[in-house]
Amino acid sequence: MMSETTLQPASLISSLMQPDVYDPPVEKCTLIETHISWVILAGPYAYKIKKSLNLGFLDFSTLEKRLFYCQEELRLNKRLAPAIYLSVVPIIGTITQPRWAVGGVEESAAIEYAIKMVAFPQQAQLDRLLAHGALQPCHIDILAGYIAAFHQHADSAGADSIYGNPEIIYQPIDENFKQIREHVKKTEALSSLAELESWGMATFSALYGILKQRKSAGFIRECHGDMHLRNIAWVDDAPLVFDCIEFSPSLRWIDVMSDIAFLVMDLQDRKQPALAQRFLNMYLQHTGDYAGVRVLRFYQVYRAMVRAKIDAIRAHQAGIDKKEQTEAENDFFTYLNLALSYVQPAEPLLIITRGVSASGKSTLSQSLLEQLGAIRIRSDVERKRLFGLTPEEEGRAAIGKGIYCPEATRKTYRKLTELAAHILDAGYSVIVDAAFLRYEERLPFRKLADSKKVPFIIIECRADVATLRRRIVQRKNDVSDADLHVLEMQLSTWQSLRAEEQRCAVRVDTGAEVDIKSLVTQMREKFFLLTGEIS
Repeated sequence: MMSETTLQPASLISSLMQPDVYDPPVEKCTLIETHISWVILAGPYAYKIKKSLNLGFLDFSTLEKRLFYCQEELRLNKRLAPAIYLSVVPIIGTITQPRWAVGGVEESAAIEYAIKMVAFPQQAQLDRLLAHGALQPCHIDILAGYIAAFHQHADSAGADSIYGNPEIIYQPIDENFKQIREHVKKTEALSSLAELESWGMATFSALYGILKQRKSAGFIRECHGDMHLRNIAWVDDAPLVFDCIEFSPSLRWIDVMSDIAFLVMDLQDRKQPALAQRFLNMYLQHTGDYAGVRVLRFYQVYRAMVRAKIDAIRAHQAGIDKKEQTEAENDFFTYLNLALSYVQPAEPLLIITRGVSASGKSTLSQSLLEQLGAIRIRSDVERKRLFGLTPEEEGRAAIGKGIYCPEATRKTYRKLTELAAHILDAGYSVIVDAAFLRYEERLPFRKLADSKKVPFIIIECRADVATLRRRIVQRKNDVSDADLHVLEMQLSTWQSLRAEEQRCAVRVDTGAEVDIKSLVTQMREKFFLLTGEIS
């Protein structure tokens, strides 16, 4: 029977820091300490030991519990980082002369347990890459696809599970405000907290039915739970997502939108709105969960307040020096203001592209979504999704046949309208990336904009015919199935926008480099939008 411990002597960690404890001996050991664990870097491996703590939401107070959570951490992290998380290793011997157990060992012989991992350079963490200007859009695109696949294959909560029930979702949100008020007394902060708490309660009430639907639809899954830049690395040309939450199932069995909200929030906090929007859009393109954006801001506020709470607690810890206290207080207000920005969003826009194949619609809309903080839906992707194809699969058929027959096209545009409505209802600007060659395809979106009382914008992309043909021929691994025959048909049937559409149209020559900021300014001036409404 395992014995209970209330304290791990610091001498155990000191003993494990000796290079000759390891077989073979290492040159040196490096210790990384967090508030709940120690990590010893020793040669090619890292050993993580949990502290004997009971923090209420986390209980590592006995050896038996530490073993259980070591095993849980191994199980859970092998889903996203199987090559890094190796095994749970018993520590035997004595506190002053510990040894790593080799092979089977009786439970009674273990004095502690560690998770053995393959070490990787800390410089590979995404927060470090970002700080050095090395985090690129290609990293974000691959990461989004990786996380989307993980979520789609993760176990989902059953109807009899408490996880995902609205009351369970709201519990930690409510606790955040209570815990912050225990540490924060400034009038400015208390006023902001009151505003955020009021918004949270009202939004929770408004979303109650949607939250229940999300669970019924299978979006409550065994997620990562703590997915931010410091818990992601780029190793061997691939993303490595590590250190998921093992100590609290309720913080792990969550809506997939809550999981990605943390990463989106973290990128925005680090002044990377373009990368945040790129990740969000690529994730949604992979999953098709555009209806999920209805709950995204709710979870972004929650994630920002989790960080604010941590900084509020840190600023009032005993023994903290003045510099650290000031830094924690500043970080607290930064997260508070970020949360407030989510509850005071700009007026959304409904933007549609128009242009023949290879006219640069997708390239332009990618830059535009990053600049505007918009969400894009692509006809090429959604058409294939409707007919059970992945974006990479070819759906090519004779003109007007197969998935490109008139009825399939009508079905696709109806789906785009439905998705656009979801996104507008969530308070986000939406860009619909499609050819929109026919008036009958454009009209429903203009009516949708009118019904939602949002500005409607047509961005017409044009390039000379030689450029269009060259782009078609040079396409590789593109989601579009259009070829030269499709292009020639589109050119031969091209019709100008109607007079009433001209007033809401902006024409862009994609044959030359497009200045996105200037384009946004042009849109703002054309539609008399205030400077703060499009940033």
